[in-house]
Amino acid sequence: MSVYTIEHEVAYYECDINQTMTFPAMIGTAIKASEEQSDQLGRGTDFVHQFGLTWVITNYLMKITRLPQVGEKISISTQAVAYNKYFCYRNFWFRDAKGNELLSVETVFVLMDMTNRKMSSVPEEIIAPYESEKIKQIKRYPKIDKVESGQHLQYRVRFYDIDSNQHVNNAMYFNWMIDVLGYDFLTDHVPETVNVRFDKEVEYGNMIESHYEIVEGEKGIESRHEIRMQDQTYCQAAITWRKK
Repeated sequence: MSVYTIEHEVAYYECDINQTMTFPAMIGTAIKASEEQSDQLGRGTDFVHQFGLTWVITNYLMKITRLPQVGEKISISTQAVAYNKYFCYRNFWFRDAKGNELLSVETVFVLMDMTNRKMSSVPEEIIAPYESEKIKQIKRYPKIDKVESGQHLQYRVRFYDIDSNQHVNNAMYFNWMIDVLGYDFLTDHVPETVNVRFDKEVEYGNMIESHYEIVEGEKGIESRHEIRMQDQTYCQAAITWRKK
């Protein structure tokens, strides 16, 4: 199993008011690393599209030691670690210039049929060059508690929220989920773990509701999130935070 690494200098436009890299910027940089590896292996977007398929991410599990800072030179490494009939498991590691781990990200990718928008089994022809371990079991991720008594804000899916795969770029979900927490909370707290599950696709022009609540309990400070539309849940997340 080969590990692929890219170097990256964190730009000011990838950071928020805290001078730290935003979730969409981190996700975008990680995906760039995976796409570069796929291109190098001859399994880029055009190759996958020949099968009428496209990659979609269903889960993120992040563990954060420290967020990358503006102007910092970092490296992002990625490895396609395992797969089964329907799910492909790929990990990412962000490190500082001295090689210290800043954060790790576990992701679950699936292949979607571009015509019927349904999940497809993984063709060996696509996955073989990654030298991933073939497994039978499905990995289970921590349960995400429902938003019981939170508040919500509405957002409209805009043209620039849609990526070249013709669906909402899932980095955009982070914007909807994080924005509702507000200026005071976001300048006062730092994320430590992030658990996200995507259930359904949101389309251009839809009005979504970003529901959230902040609870303090065994896990410390936790924000719970749901992206909903017409009583259907499209995405769920749980983020633990520590006060600065």
